[in-house]
Amino acid sequence: MTDWDVLVIGGGHAGLEAAWAAAKLCRTALLVGNPATVGRMPCNPAVGGPGKSQLVFEVHALGGLMGQLADATAIHTRVLNASKGPAVQSLRVQNERDAYAEYAQDVILGHPTLEILRGEAADLEGDGDGGWVVVTSDGRRFRTRSVVIAAGTFMRGVTWYGRQSRPEGRQGEPPSRFLSSPLLRGGHVLKRYKTGTPPRVRADSVDFAALLEIPADPAPRGFTGQPGPRAGESPTWQTHTTARTHQLIQDNLHESPMYAGDIEGRGPRYCPSIEDKVVRFAHHDRHLLFVEPDGVQTSEVYLQGFSSSLPPHLQDQLVRTLPGFESAVIQRYAYAVEYDVVDSTELTVQLESRRMPGVFTAGQINGTSGYEEAAAQGLVAGLSAARRALDLPLHEFSRASGYLGVMLDDLVFRGSDEPYRMMTSRVEHRLLCRQDNADERLGQLGVQLGLVTAAAGERIAAKYHRVAEGVAALARQRAGGQTGDAWLRRPEFTLDDVEALGIQLPALDAAEREAVEIRVKYEGYIRRAAHQLEAEQRAQHLALEGVAYAEVAGLSLEAREKLQRHAPVTLAQAARVPGVRHADVSALLVHLKRRDVSRET
Repeated sequence: MTDWDVLVIGGGHAGLEAAWAAAKLCRTALLVGNPATVGRMPCNPAVGGPGKSQLVFEVHALGGLMGQLADATAIHTRVLNASKGPAVQSLRVQNERDAYAEYAQDVILGHPTLEILRGEAADLEGDGDGGWVVVTSDGRRFRTRSVVIAAGTFMRGVTWYGRQSRPEGRQGEPPSRFLSSPLLRGGHVLKRYKTGTPPRVRADSVDFAALLEIPADPAPRGFTGQPGPRAGESPTWQTHTTARTHQLIQDNLHESPMYAGDIEGRGPRYCPSIEDKVVRFAHHDRHLLFVEPDGVQTSEVYLQGFSSSLPPHLQDQLVRTLPGFESAVIQRYAYAVEYDVVDSTELTVQLESRRMPGVFTAGQINGTSGYEEAAAQGLVAGLSAARRALDLPLHEFSRASGYLGVMLDDLVFRGSDEPYRMMTSRVEHRLLCRQDNADERLGQLGVQLGLVTAAAGERIAAKYHRVAEGVAALARQRAGGQTGDAWLRRPEFTLDDVEALGIQLPALDAAEREAVEIRVKYEGYIRRAAHQLEAEQRAQHLALEGVAYAEVAGLSLEAREKLQRHAPVTLAQAARVPGVRHADVSALLVHLKRRDVSRET
C-alpha cells in the first residue's frame, strides 16, 4: 500500500489548486478518472468578473495557479466597472478553452513532486492512526494522512436534456458513483444542487455583423502582471432574446425538467437558466446575452446567459430567435446537471470535515458555483491538508483578510441553500480588499506558509516600497501653489496630468502607478474604512445581553427577527447569523455605544 501525506480526488479547478498547494509542502498525489480532463473549462471559457477577479488575484498572491493559467491563454481582457471606484473594478479574462486545459496539464502533470493516479475513488476508510485509506473502484488502496475531495458536480451526477436524464458528472463524462456513501456513513448531510450550461454554436453559422462587438481593452491587463501574447486578439459580442424567444419558452415549460418537477436540486439564483429568467422576470421584453469565443481559431462560440435544460429540438428553435443566430447550428446542446453537495456548515473554516477529521472538501461539493470560488477553496483545502499531515497548526483566513476569508466565513457559519456565488456586495470592507492590493495583503503570508518563494516576497516588498516613494514624491513637490497629491485628488486629474505640471515621480511600472493613484485619490475613504474595521474588530466580543432588538434604530426587520430567534451572545456571533447584514451589525454597534454612554452618565 502506497503512503501519501495528501491525496487529492478530482482534477478540476479546486483539485488543481489543492494539489499544487499541497505539493509545495509534502508528498502529494492527485487521483483523477482521466488525466486528459484535468483543467477543463466545462462552462464559460473565462476567468474573473465582479467578486470573482478579486478571488483570482488573492489566489495568485498566495502562490496559486489560476491567474497564471488565465493570463497565459488569454484572448480578450477587459476591466469591468472601470468607470466606478477601485473597490468594485474587476478584471475579466476570456480564455482559449483548449489551451487553458493543455497548459494546466503541462504544469500539473509535469510537477516533480506530485504523483498522478488514475482511477475512481469508491470509498474512504480510517487507517486507525488518524489517517485515511482511499479505495478505488478497481480495489487499489492508497493510504494518506489527509484527503481533499474536489468532486465538482460528479457525486451521483445526473445530466438533463429536457425530460430525459442520464448518469453523468458533466457532458460525456461518467459520474462519481460511490463517493457519496462514505460521506453519508461518516455523518454528513448531503443536499442536491443543480447547475447548467448554455449551448455551444458553430461559429461559422453566426452572423457576427448583426451583433454588438465588445473590443478588448487597448492595454491588456492580467492577474499576474504579465498578460499573455494574445490577450487582446479577439472581441466578444452581445445579442439578446426576443418576444419570440420568450413565447416559445412559455409555451413549452412542460418540457423543462425543472418546471415539470423532475429536478429536485436547487439552482443558482445569480446565474439562472433562460427558462427561469423568462418566468421570473416576465416584465422584461429582452435579456442580454454574451457571445464568447472558445478560442481565436475556434469552431464554436459560447452563448453566455442562455443556460437551459429544455430538450435539444427546442434549443434549435430558441437559438434561432436571437439576432445574428437565425441560421445557427448548435454543436453541443445545453443541459442541466444535478449532483450531491455537503452541508458546508459541517466544515471548519480550513474546509476540514467536523465529522471526518482529516477529510477536506473544496469546490462545488461545498455548494459553491464558479471556477474562481472553486480554485480559492482548493488552495485553502490543499494548504490545510498538508499542514495537518505535517502536524502544523492550520491557518485561518479571517473575514477581514479579503474575499477568500469572506467566502469561507459565509460557507461555514451561514451556509447556503443554493449554489453560492462570490460578489463584491458580500464583502463589507471591499475598499480595503481590492484586486489591485491582493499581493500587498497576502503575499508575505504566502511566503510564511511556504506557498510563495522568498524571492517573490522580496519583489512584492520592493514594489510597495516604490509605491510609497511615489506617494511621498507627490506630497513633497509643489506646482501652482499646490502639492502634487492635492492636484491628484481632483477627480479630473491623473498621474499623467500631475507630471505635466512639472512634478517628477520615480520610475514606476503601470501597476505601481495605479497603486499610487488609488492611495492618493482615495486616501480619506481608505483611512475611514480602516478605522471602521478596527472599531468592529475591537467590538467583536461586546455582549448583547439585555439588548431589545425592537429598539435598535436602523436594524432591518429581517435582522430583528433572526436575532431574536438565534439569540447570539456577542456581536461577533450576531454578524454570522444568516440574514444579518453589515449595516445591521453597524446599527448594533452604535446602539451598544449609546447604551454604554447612557450607563456612564
